[in-house]
Amino acid sequence: MKPFTDEDVENYIQSKVERRHHLVSKAVEEVQKIIQQLTTEISHKAIRFQAISNSGIHNENIKVLAPSQFLITVPLRGLTGYRECQVRHWRYYTINGAKLLSSVRDPEELHQWLEVEQFSKSLQQWHEEDVNIEGDLVPAKVLIVFRELVEKSIISCNLSSKVTVLESFSSVVRVAVETSESQVEVELVPAVEIPTCWPEKARWPRCLKRWPSQEKVRCIKSLGFDLLARSNYHWQLCFSRAEHILMEGLDEDGGCRMKCFRVMRQMKEDVWCAGNKPVITAYHLQTVLFWTCEKYPRTKDWRCFPEAFLRLVQKLHKCVSQHFLKHYFLKNTNLLKYANTSDLDLVASKLAVFLENPVFCLD
Repeated sequence: MKPFTDEDVENYIQSKVERRHHLVSKAVEEVQKIIQQLTTEISHKAIRFQAISNSGIHNENIKVLAPSQFLITVPLRGLTGYRECQVRHWRYYTINGAKLLSSVRDPEELHQWLEVEQFSKSLQQWHEEDVNIEGDLVPAKVLIVFRELVEKSIISCNLSSKVTVLESFSSVVRVAVETSESQVEVELVPAVEIPTCWPEKARWPRCLKRWPSQEKVRCIKSLGFDLLARSNYHWQLCFSRAEHILMEGLDEDGGCRMKCFRVMRQMKEDVWCAGNKPVITAYHLQTVLFWTCEKYPRTKDWRCFPEAFLRLVQKLHKCVSQHFLKHYFLKNTNLLKYANTSDLDLVASKLAVFLENPVFCLD
């Protein structure tokens, strides 16, 4: 294996990584401004939806999956005092409210049902049949209401030249946003923010782990989680605040974890898995990083960049080759379960080539 030099790494960071940071920061700033204007208009039309905040590149509502693919959560208003549901119910309805003879399937680990009665306080609008069936808040119905509001607000805000609603096979809401440099595809996701408790099914941290510290674990669990409307019946658990805190203090000991992540992300976008809709996103890479930090918690494991970086790439290669990447907080969830296996195999082969001869491309 031919090792790359410190000079190779610094040249790559200056020519590629820093440029990407500049372009993505600019895109986030422009998209955030437009979506804030749009969601402010939506919040004026419907009290159930809240405008996103304008807090710069590190906005917790914005997830950059790839330079031209963002996910933005739109907070829902009027649902507070959440508690977990202890009783299992069977559902016998379609998303249109029609009766079914057999029950709707149970959610997978990353998803759950959501009943309006799980909140001690709720706006009357959440009890109405445009979003509620038999006491359940139904994501598909919330998305239908939200899509109509997005379409109307684009017109009333005179944003038709900048924002276009994209056709979708499912109920998710995707828009194309024109920026000064390129077009960015944005998935707009209504989200119930639950900052008061940690979900029971997220049995984290696993015992006897040295990373992250106990103090950080307590901080993370105190921030709660979110529930996202991204499917028909079930709400998706999301831990964006927890992930943000983990990334924020990654190198408090002077290590090179973030440097490894940024270079790996750049190589992924340039060589291993390029394109507007990559099968491996920055979120997958972040998850690989968390697992590797947990396995190698000592400061000395992250002092030498070449060793630490190749260790991270080897972990990514293993996950992609096996089509299996565990969610960091929900251990029985495979984040690659529904990914295209041919696309994964192609990425795995490119990673194998790099590991045989680890060279950074400056072209």
